Amino acid sequence: MSVVIALFNQAGGVGKSTLTVNIGYHLADLGSRVLLIDMDPQASLTIFMGLEPSDLEQTVYDALMNEDPLPVRKDLHNMDLAPSNLNLCLAEQELVTADMRDTRLKEALSPLQGDYDFILIDCPPSLGLLSYVSLVAATHILIPIQTEYKALRGTELLIQTVGRVKRRANKGISIAGVIPTMHNARTVQGDASLQAIQEQLSQVGKVFDTVPRATDFANASQAHKPLALFSPKHPAVEILQNIAKELKTL
Repeated sequence: MSVVIALFNQAGGVGKSTLTVNIGYHLADLGSRVLLIDMDPQASLTIFMGLEPSDLEQTVYDALMNEDPLPVRKDLHNMDLAPSNLNLCLAEQELVTADMRDTRLKEALSPLQGDYDFILIDCPPSLGLLSYVSLVAATHILIPIQTEYKALRGTELLIQTVGRVKRRANKGISIAGVIPTMHNARTVQGDASLQAIQEQLSQVGKVFDTVPRATDFANASQAHKPLALFSPKHPAVEILQNIAKELKTL
């Protein structure tokens, strides 16, 4: 069975898509078969992987709402991708009245379970139905959290959502850990927020190595490449490698 990891935080701009690409790349580099799922209507992951969302005839939407096979683009930086576009905005509305809505994504992934070691789901920045069906489909949750005070304050609602899913729809799900992101060690607020994350969220799950704020992440995304291919000697590459190595033990 695949390890299905939902990268989930209801806040936007915390690095979910960037982490999905880069952790997926390093898992693949370690020999794992990796599928990325873009569950965000903004389609940042799809764009980062070099596809134009408006050109796509089939996306995750068709698998969710029409029960079509999940559309998979093969061998993008040694990973596969199920892409997204703005049609997923319709799915958020249509899922409200859809039968068996909770398990729509889980059922779409079921035929692929033997094909991949890891399936990484890039969740939208919300607590809506697209995030909910992603958590129902997942075996693990990875929480990226920006090292800022306001980001830490929002985690209580996030943890409550995870608890609700675990009690009702997916009792086997577990939190793989928390990844502090966009850390600026030169600011007092950044260091204080990182310390608070390490102290408070270590009770929720493992707190992984801290990913620094770096313009090369945006530059690599614009070039449609993982950071390791865009800037192999960047210090964040080793951090991402270590996170992938730890996830391999799940």
